[in-house]
Amino acid sequence: MQSWGDWMTTGLPHMHMVHAACWTRNLEEAMAFWCDFLGATAGDIYHSSRRQGFRSCFIRLPGGGTQIELMSGPWLPEDEIADRPGWDHIAISVGGVADVDALAARCREAGNLAAEPRVTGDGYYEAIVRMPDGTPIEIVAA
Repeated sequence: MQSWGDWMTTGLPHMHMVHAACWTRNLEEAMAFWCDFLGATAGDIYHSSRRQGFRSCFIRLPGGGTQIELMSGPWLPEDEIADRPGWDHIAISVGGVADVDALAARCREAGNLAAEPRVTGDGYYEAIVRMPDGTPIEIVAA
């Protein structure tokens, strides 16, 4: 049997993130945001037969790779919940500085820009956009 220390040294042959999940109050609106602003492709909406009212949809960013699972249910609170345990945001590379600026401008016009493009303390050139329900997404040049 391989020990934890051995596993940490040798690792697994291939490990990568498959998807991240995000709750949203309005699934169709969130899907449209990801497709319209970030060029994602949305899959079919799944309706759970086990958990009444649960619906989800996987979206894939251009270029493939990691997917985002958008999830919705009637039990989600109407008010915004800030600073709670769990993931705060995701960061998505959209290309170079000009690409961040262009997408930030589109989001500004649509009312989805939360923070103007800037160089952050950790060296990223980024802007923060928000899904229609307020969920933050960092768009970065990388």
